[in-house]
Amino acid sequence: MPASTAGPEPRHDAGGTDADAPPQDWRDQALAAGYLPPPAPSWPIGAPPLPPPGWVPPPPAMVAPNDPVPQSYWVPDALDGQEMIDRGSAAPQRGWRRLLHTVSGGRINPGDSRKDREQDALIATIRYPLSGDFRIAVLSIKGGVGKTTTTLGLGSALAMARSDRVIAVDANPDRGTLAERVLDPSTQSTVRDLLRDSNIHRYADVRNHTRMAISRLEVLASEQDPAVAEVFGDRDYRRTIDILRHYYNVILTDCGTGIMHSAMEGVLDLAHAIVLVTAPAIDAVLSASATLDWLDQHGHSDLVREAHVVFSAAAPASDRMVIDKARAHFEARCRSIHFVPFDQHLAEGADIDFAMLKPATMRAYLGLAGAIAQKFPAAATTTG
Repeated sequence: MPASTAGPEPRHDAGGTDADAPPQDWRDQALAAGYLPPPAPSWPIGAPPLPPPGWVPPPPAMVAPNDPVPQSYWVPDALDGQEMIDRGSAAPQRGWRRLLHTVSGGRINPGDSRKDREQDALIATIRYPLSGDFRIAVLSIKGGVGKTTTTLGLGSALAMARSDRVIAVDANPDRGTLAERVLDPSTQSTVRDLLRDSNIHRYADVRNHTRMAISRLEVLASEQDPAVAEVFGDRDYRRTIDILRHYYNVILTDCGTGIMHSAMEGVLDLAHAIVLVTAPAIDAVLSASATLDWLDQHGHSDLVREAHVVFSAAAPASDRMVIDKARAHFEARCRSIHFVPFDQHLAEGADIDFAMLKPATMRAYLGLAGAIAQKFPAAATTTG
């Protein structure tokens, strides 16, 4: 009988008798054919090797049920969204540093110079918020030394830097010229008109009596009629301040040259700080020193110690020897000394436009304002 040519009988799963069972898995077929898979790695790729044979991990730390409860827990600091943002250095605001930052598209940022940072800090000091009012008396017993100019320069610096209201009052009984230095024809009202007005209930009512300079500094004019100007005395000044203090945060007073005048009693009693103006000349310096002596002798030693002395140059050439010797004298008695150089814009006798001042003049007025403003924090917590 011929040999059979039929292939091996088909395999079925153990216990399977159904001819329609699914075919054997390909993995089983590969194993049956003698193909073996490659050995698996002893550890996952990129993972550390397994510990050596015989290594036994230490038992986990056990905490007894009766262990005391910890009294404090470490709590992570709260996230601050502002701290998570890297804003980088602020762009320079002035000079070649700003130009370089602009031309480079912001890729090169040299930052602000030390002088710029100092000026920014000075402006921040001047801008210190006041909850009440701060009163500054600008005085000199010698005429023609720049007292009214200093009032305008200081007041303009304060008004430009601050966002609240700043006003200067002309308390000169001898027809003061403060209002004439402000080119605002909107009113001819004077301090006397303000005192006669019985309808002062809001800021707009006061504003009807004031003039406004380019810098936002407001000015309240003195009485222009010499026949009645002398009547403005201590009681009138106190009433004026009592009105203004409700609507203005900084009040400057441009005093007359007569320190014995009636209004000066109220000026000195109500002032938080005084600015003593003198020219860089021997006679003016001696008069300024005599003013401090008088204040010391009449119960105002506190104002002398906190006084700010201003040398205001009325000519291009100033006697540096006089200034240097006088500086040493006043530094021993007062809080700060300032020198305002000659400036043609100031010599014109018109409204002060800071954009037209020389940089040195601008810095001098800002420095004076900053020195006075150092007392703002203390004044912000007191009233009266």
